[in-house]
This record gives sequence, structure tokens and C-alpha cells, in this order.
Amino acid sequence: MCQVSGVIKMALRELSSLERFLGLKKPNKYSSQGGKKVPVLQNNNGPALIGLVTIASHLVREAKRPELLGDSAERRAVVQQWLEHRVTRLDNCSKEEVKVILKDLNQYLEDKVYLAGNVFTLADILMYYGIHHIVVELAVQEKERYLNITRWFDHIQHYPGVRHHLPPVVVLRNRVYPSGHY
Repeated sequence: MCQVSGVIKMALRELSSLERFLGLKKPNKYSSQGGKKVPVLQNNNGPALIGLVTIASHLVREAKRPELLGDSAERRAVVQQWLEHRVTRLDNCSKEEVKVILKDLNQYLEDKVYLAGNVFTLADILMYYGIHHIVVELAVQEKERYLNITRWFDHIQHYPGVRHHLPPVVVLRNRVYPSGHY
């Protein structure tokens, strides 16, 4: 049960941080529902919105930042794919699955700056939030093994306004100088 309450708290902090990043002035009120404690936004203008991706996409539209959802049909599909990947594969994955996810993500990012190519999107924000607790636990050698993830992660954590509720992560030692020269 503890893990479920931790997941919902994390999702609610992510949504709150996303609101601040988007510059939304009036914070929304969230609750949770179901056995897995899925986040719920009670919308004044209609039915409740259920689920991290649904609510996050709504907030982006509310902030009039459609470019964060993708600026073409292909990019929108890629963004949606990574948002689904976040909630279906990354959230609540086992330690064994983490290695496969990291390997696949590292390979995917080999020739990309962001998840949707060369454009920063909601997929980068939510994947960053979702993978943060994993990267925090990686040893220096593992961060070096997943160099593309490390590069992407460091880039996203320094993107203005993204890291609100999360501590910064030192990703790599400077390779130019030996460890004694910091």
C-alpha cells in the first residue's frame, strides 16, 4: 500500500510542477481514484479528467502551449507514444525491467536531443519526472554506460522551470580533469 500512496503523491507533485512550468496562475485541485490511485482533476467545465497523461495534456492545452504536444501529426504521435511508455512501462516497473528500459531509451536517444527529435515536449518533462528516481540511484559507472540518457537527463533538468519538486542530480564527473581537481 505504501508504494501506491507514494506513486499518487509523485504524480500530484509532477502535475503541480507542470502547472508552475506552464505558468498557470490558479493551481488545480486533484484527488485520486481506484486501487492504483490514479490522479483525478475535477474540471469545472465538464467531467473529471482521469490519469496523469490526460491531465498533463489538458494543462498544456489550458496554458495554450500546443507545441509541447507536438507541432506535426508525426511529432504528436511520438509525444503520445512516450507519454504512454511512461505510464505503461516506466511507472511501477521491476528492477529487472529498469535495465531493459534504460538500454532501450539510451539507444533511442543516440541521435536525438529530445524524445521527439530536436524539439522539447511534454514527453521530455514527464519522462524526466518518471525516470528521476532511477537516475538518482545510478552509480557513476552506470551513468557512463547510459551516456545518451545522462546527456538528455542533464539537459532536461537544466531546462528552465522543469525541475521544481526534484533535487538536481550530478550526472557525470568532468572527464578533462582527474577526480582530485574539482
